[in-house]
Amino acid sequence: MPALADNSRGIIMMVLSNLVFIINDTLIKLVSEGLPTGQILVIRGAISFLLISAVVFATGMHRQWRAVCNRMVAWRTVGEIGATVLYLYALFNMPIANVSAIGQIVPLMTTAAAAIFLAEPVGWRRWTAIAVGFLGVLLIMRPSVSGFDMFSLAAFASMGFITMRDLVTREMPSGVPTLLVVAVTAAAMTATGATLSLVENWPVPSLEQWAILGAASTLLLCGYGTSIMAMRYGAMAVVAPFRYTGILFAVVLGFLVWGDVPDVLTLVGTLIVVATGVYTFRREMRLAQQVRSIEASAVSRSSA
Repeated sequence: MPALADNSRGIIMMVLSNLVFIINDTLIKLVSEGLPTGQILVIRGAISFLLISAVVFATGMHRQWRAVCNRMVAWRTVGEIGATVLYLYALFNMPIANVSAIGQIVPLMTTAAAAIFLAEPVGWRRWTAIAVGFLGVLLIMRPSVSGFDMFSLAAFASMGFITMRDLVTREMPSGVPTLLVVAVTAAAMTATGATLSLVENWPVPSLEQWAILGAASTLLLCGYGTSIMAMRYGAMAVVAPFRYTGILFAVVLGFLVWGDVPDVLTLVGTLIVVATGVYTFRREMRLAQQVRSIEASAVSRSSA
């Protein structure tokens, strides 16, 4: 069954994307203790761009460069830049599990954004689930008397850019090659790092730091590619819930590397967000099945 095969590939790509991105985040967080953000982005982006460019030219994909000259790719790149800069700001100042937990709001934000900007129908049950999910995020962010922590706000804002990126990815023409989109993203991140570096002092990286950044660059490319394929394969309602595997990877790595253990409120908030997200997607799948059944019935009646 083609639909089942596409959904299976999408699920596998989503899980792999989460795993490699979390490992990449762990490596980048480690190297951030000795290098500034702009320098990290430039080195990681430049290595990634060189690696992906080699693949692009080896496969002859460079001949299709005109395919990425459209506004959807441009808007996706804007979303990637905003998401990365804000995410790294939060990641370098918060436990990795907390940042990842806030990131679990993305599927709910995607549903809300699709209703607002794409006019997709969303009933009161899913709006309720979205509201409850945001309450779960508040438990994770835990505002103090003086307001929200800036790092938590940055993490939350980065999820807004990720939502934008994912929605735009779904709207990209099917003929746009994934490899070229990844190359454009890597080039854009390198340019962003170069801009940030104007106000930074760059130390000379050690051999260990070069090795970590090289590994992170390779993982980043894998993450870009698998995330794009995850959004383009299968149904979003089937694939997107598997984004939640990221929090499991983040908790394990946060404990193994830094000894971080999420507190009770963070775990409760995460469970609320995950539960509401799963409910939302199950609801979307049920409604989609009902629509398909009605359309199939209409077709059979018209052909009778």
